[in-house]
Amino acid sequence: MTSRTLPAGAVVENVVICGSGPAGLTAALYTARANLGPLVLEGMQPGGQLTITTDVENFPGFAHGIMGPELMETMRAQVSRFGTRLELDEVVRCELDASPFVLHTSNGNTIYTRTLVIATGASAKYLGLPSETRLRGHGVSACATCDGFFFRGVEIAVVGGGDSACEEANFLTKFASTVHLLVRRDSLRASKIMQQRALQNPKIKVHWFTEVAEVLGEKEVEGLRVRDTRTGAETAWSNVKGLFLAIGHQPNSAPFVQWLPHDEVGYLLGEAGSARTQIPGVFVAGDIQDKVYRQAITAAGSGCMAAIDVERWLESQGGH
Repeated sequence: MTSRTLPAGAVVENVVICGSGPAGLTAALYTARANLGPLVLEGMQPGGQLTITTDVENFPGFAHGIMGPELMETMRAQVSRFGTRLELDEVVRCELDASPFVLHTSNGNTIYTRTLVIATGASAKYLGLPSETRLRGHGVSACATCDGFFFRGVEIAVVGGGDSACEEANFLTKFASTVHLLVRRDSLRASKIMQQRALQNPKIKVHWFTEVAEVLGEKEVEGLRVRDTRTGAETAWSNVKGLFLAIGHQPNSAPFVQWLPHDEVGYLLGEAGSARTQIPGVFVAGDIQDKVYRQAITAAGSGCMAAIDVERWLESQGGH
């Protein structure tokens, strides 16, 4: 890689980490303990998706569970203890064609860095309803694996018609008494085998030509108002106590796709078995490159991998 000419007085960071969810903060923890002095750009949602999650019962080490925001605040305090600098800022444009890399941020800053860890995550797609936004984490969820346990013995609804929706609906039948699958059209987009599993599951009730018009309840989900997509007629359902969105995720990769390989949706592609990318010194971790597992623990693990790869790469370049 060619060397970049810097303006006089420019400060070059050893490592900049974009994102402050479990992947980003774990990468910060390991690089801070390696005396690399990491700078974390927290993004516009510091703490990532866990900050809109209530009870987290599947993160190791918490016998009685922990609230999502509390877990992220604990991780933040931990990395700060070892000297990590955290800034409420995010990358909007970057230059990865020479070393050091150049990051342009939403606050108007220009940052130079020897290595870059991209851990900006992926955002679940929502319907955009005010009532849905108000009740996120209080009966509205986009993660069946995370929150299904809390809906034992009650009726819930899943929105979507693809593989993810069918998979999550099937998974949720382990807990819910009935899973209502709401499909806007008259058919599922899912693969044949996923369709069969959903349609043949006695606990799944499919509602064709149906969409959510409003989530009912002030402090928790108390029902839904659904709309017939053909006629516009609306009906209130007071029996549904949870709403799961399974209409996809959008990776937060816009500033980086110009430089790095990615799939058709925008998930960044790293080297198998590591956090490295095709650009030496650039690493990926967490949901930005993981559309399969999307769990806090797997994100944290990949953040650890990225940090170790960063340290080894800097050492190969003559230390830091």
